[in-house]
This record gives sequence, C-alpha cells and structure tokens, in this order.
Amino acid sequence: MPYVNVQITAGASREQKAQLVRDITDSLVRVLGKKPEHTHVVIQEIAEADWGFAGMLTDDWKKAQRNPPRP
Repeated sequence: MPYVNVQITAGASREQKAQLVRDITDSLVRVLGKKPEHTHVVIQEIAEADWGFAGMLTDDWKKAQRNPPRP
C-alpha cells in the first residue's frame, strides 16, 4: 500500500491538489504497478513562515527576491 506525503507551501487550489493526487497515483500505477485503490496521497500545506529555505523563512526569502538590496 503506497503512502505518499507531499509537503508544499500553502496556497494551492483544490484543483491543483486534485491534479497532484491524480498524477502521483498514475505514476505509481504506471511505474510500480500499484493499485490506485490502495494508494494514499496526503498533501500537507505549510505556512511560508513555517518553512525554511536558503537559511531564511520562505516568506522572508520571497520578499528579498522581490526587493533585492541595491548596491
């Protein structure tokens, strides 16, 4: 019984999450021959303030990308 845990930053639409579940399930069926009815996909949305990236919280990193320091 495959169990897939997908962690993403918050903000995906319901349709986007449904597409992820379909695509992941289809891949497990195609590549590993798993049965779709035995496949579990869990999507966990994490707030950007609770996710670190490049030594920074993701929300701060995104702000820095929008407003790079000037020389």
